[in-house]
Amino acid sequence: MAHGVLARYLDSQALDRISRQRWEPRGLVQGNLAGGHRSSLSGFAVEFVGHRQYVWGDDPKHIDWRVYFNRDRLVVKQYAMETNLVCHFVLDASASMRYGEGDQQKLLYASRLAITLAYFILGQGDKVSLAVFDDQLRRVIPPSSSPAQLVRMSNYLDSLEPREKTHVGPALTELGKHFQRREIVVVLSDFLCDLADLETAIQEWRYRRHEVVLMQVLHHDELAFDFHGPIKFVGLELLQELLTRPDELRSAYLCALGDFQEQLVTACRRNSTEYLLVDTSRSPADVLADYLMQRSRTPRVP
Repeated sequence: MAHGVLARYLDSQALDRISRQRWEPRGLVQGNLAGGHRSSLSGFAVEFVGHRQYVWGDDPKHIDWRVYFNRDRLVVKQYAMETNLVCHFVLDASASMRYGEGDQQKLLYASRLAITLAYFILGQGDKVSLAVFDDQLRRVIPPSSSPAQLVRMSNYLDSLEPREKTHVGPALTELGKHFQRREIVVVLSDFLCDLADLETAIQEWRYRRHEVVLMQVLHHDELAFDFHGPIKFVGLELLQELLTRPDELRSAYLCALGDFQEQLVTACRRNSTEYLLVDTSRSPADVLADYLMQRSRTPRVP
């Protein structure tokens, strides 16, 4: 049963495509285990980065005696430590994420991205967690590096029934209380919400030095508005029905969508937040392979 549910969300083709890549933080991370990522803390292991003045109580074995004999100064060697990464996947399970059919439904597609990336990150020996929200924070599965974490996450995702509206601000602000040190937060949503509320939450996370990635998951219908003939639109979060002629609305709709997207991208740039637009008509394998390749080319921030 557990393996069957996991198979529903793991994209094996995507895993094959990204198996040789790595998920690296763009800045320094903090963790509680030795691992493969540069830490913001300093210690006495891994890679030499400089000296500091010796103070009473320092272990004499770390004194650089060559500097002492040449300059008559007592200094201690310092090294950069490496540590484990913690990645939080934050999933929007509001009613608007129900849009789409089959593999292109937004919630299922976003869930597959999250689980596939989580599997990939666990393979590096790092930790992942899952949080789900709609008009409030619904569930938080704490970070773990155990393979069983994927089963816990998949089982919960399989039980989701999106019904509520999106109220992103309070939910994400509440979620911030669960983050500890400097960690990575990946939010998967259509972000059809109040952008001011979203930016407030991002600003709080960035103030605490978390790395934030927004993955905006939209159905191709929402991006292209390729409808024809008289159509009745039924609201997913608002109980409204609207009989329209899409050919007459397409130009205005695409203009409004473009303005909204520009505001979202601008907010991300303003807060040093990574942004990725995902069209559910693309295969998750293509999306993740392209994204990780692009991310690997982005300079790391000290």
